[in-house]
Amino acid sequence: MNYSNTPQWTEVAHSLGREFAARAATHDEEDTFVIDNYAALKERGVFSAAVPQELGGGGASHPEISDMLRVLAQYCGSTALALSMHQHLIAATVWKYRHGQGGEPLLKKVAESQLVLVSTGAGDWLESNGSMSKADGGYVVSAQKHFASQSAIGDMLVTSAPFMDEVLHFPVPMNAPGVTVMNNWRALGMRGTGSHTVKLENVFVPEAAIALRRPRGSYHPVWNVVLTVAMPLIMSVYVGIAQKAAELSVSHTRRKKTRKPQVPSLIGAMNNDLVAAEIQLNDMLRIANNYEFEAIDRNGHDILARKTNIANAAIGVVTKAMEIVGGEGLYRDFGLERLFRDIQGARYHPLPEAEQVKFSGEYLLRD
Repeated sequence: MNYSNTPQWTEVAHSLGREFAARAATHDEEDTFVIDNYAALKERGVFSAAVPQELGGGGASHPEISDMLRVLAQYCGSTALALSMHQHLIAATVWKYRHGQGGEPLLKKVAESQLVLVSTGAGDWLESNGSMSKADGGYVVSAQKHFASQSAIGDMLVTSAPFMDEVLHFPVPMNAPGVTVMNNWRALGMRGTGSHTVKLENVFVPEAAIALRRPRGSYHPVWNVVLTVAMPLIMSVYVGIAQKAAELSVSHTRRKKTRKPQVPSLIGAMNNDLVAAEIQLNDMLRIANNYEFEAIDRNGHDILARKTNIANAAIGVVTKAMEIVGGEGLYRDFGLERLFRDIQGARYHPLPEAEQVKFSGEYLLRD
């Protein structure tokens, strides 16, 4: 299936987003996955938007995918964040394809079938978790993988597990024997992402499925690729949420006949945070350079530093928006309360601030 004639992806986000916004509160209140939204995304070919046109996809650039996610987040943060987890796996595979390192079969398959890819990389990081044992023709894996967004309806789990002193990376079909979605995503925010724990119990992984072997516990160049393409997409979601919160609070203030004397200063400070988040997101995209970058440590370090700064700035925007609006912002019907809960998730993507500053400090102290 070829989606190369699909309209500009930001326009698709606006078109679908208006429909998604009408369902966002219900998914949030009921802790239900945004399944209807995903059906609509599939119909528009969004899951293969970033796949190169010559492989049957939409041919969207990395910045275009970022912009689509940022816009979509203003309508439904959960849909945008869950979608970013698929899109960043596609982006990493596009980087491999463009750099002559494979990836073509997966990209073609996604374009043909609109497959949904589920990531567990954030929880696994350098150590990974679980156990692997050798078996005829491959390995047997047991593990519990947390925060697996879209696992409610995903087609392919892209994960890893430790084997002896290595970590092995591999895909597992979500319908493979021994794979169970635990249906345990009950969270403060991003409640519609379906980020359940996925349990692997004696799941067979063929030797041919092993995509990468790396030393366990050590930073590997693969992260310089994954972080550089993934974090701009993920953080686009949080910048979109911050933009929506700022818009709501300013519009609300304009409509009021009277306002407290500190409100203009609060709005100015909120705007400073928003500008900081937007500029550093743009700088992330500059580093990613539409996949034209090398897998060097400097890129991984620079992306992680900007991730922390964007997270802090975006949280600052929504926190100030709540203060600007005042008590009315606590009402769910106003729309700001959900944004305040959703924005908290920005802290927990790799790397959380305490880990990031240590990582950056160690990098900067190298000879």
